[in-house]
Amino acid sequence: MLVVPILGSLVISVVCGVLFLKSEVQLTSVMLPETGAGPWANAVIFVLASGLGATMIYVLLKRGVLRFLRFLMGAAFSVLTFSLSLLYSELVLEIVGFEVPAVAVLALASVVTVFAVAEIVRRGKFYEVIVLVFGGATGSLLGASIPVLSAVLILLLLAVYDVVAVFRGPVGKIASKGLEHLPGASFTFRNVHVGLGDLTFYSMLVTRMLLSFGWQACVAATLGVLAGAYLSMKMVERKGIFPGLPFSVLLGLLAGLIIFAWM
Repeated sequence: MLVVPILGSLVISVVCGVLFLKSEVQLTSVMLPETGAGPWANAVIFVLASGLGATMIYVLLKRGVLRFLRFLMGAAFSVLTFSLSLLYSELVLEIVGFEVPAVAVLALASVVTVFAVAEIVRRGKFYEVIVLVFGGATGSLLGASIPVLSAVLILLLLAVYDVVAVFRGPVGKIASKGLEHLPGASFTFRNVHVGLGDLTFYSMLVTRMLLSFGWQACVAATLGVLAGAYLSMKMVERKGIFPGLPFSVLLGLLAGLIIFAWM
């Protein structure tokens, strides 16, 4: 039962992944080409950017500028929610063949954004659901827009970084300061905090497996991610804090790639 919410987020990511499969939308990648050192450079740049972002959050949190920090996170959440709402609305409309005035799509995205941000800021009764959906939808977009080799290297380097960041770096320090100060940064299930970043990268992995290797690899990767998340949560119960990516990334990648090779 510990991994049921994470399963829900992964289901969202798979649904979003199917939308990418069924549509003819071509996402523009900002990654370096998948040749030579390009994938490694993509992975290093991505992880450095993640580390810089976490460090900035910790510095602001340490200095006590909570209102400014909450404003920044709320603004970022608003922009991403609006963008995701527009993107997935357009994918659905393209697939079903409906033509809807652009103003209607914009209005729908605006309503979704206002509702989601309001729930996140005030921690309403839909707070956990919104975090799970947001993590799944964001991860699916990353999985669809980042080429497979770069995606694998990014996930592996993030798993290594997560260990350092939790035990010696900014992520663990942020957690010790109190995640309740960061709206939308995590959700809590049975007294275990799961970060939005973990959900996002779980979903990225599963979506990339679906798009690159098919349904069997996607299902296997999902089971691997869930097994890793369960192990991580059990470690949290014992140690109080534990990185969420290493077990899930390794087991998810191994399961998906083994099934793909076997099939």
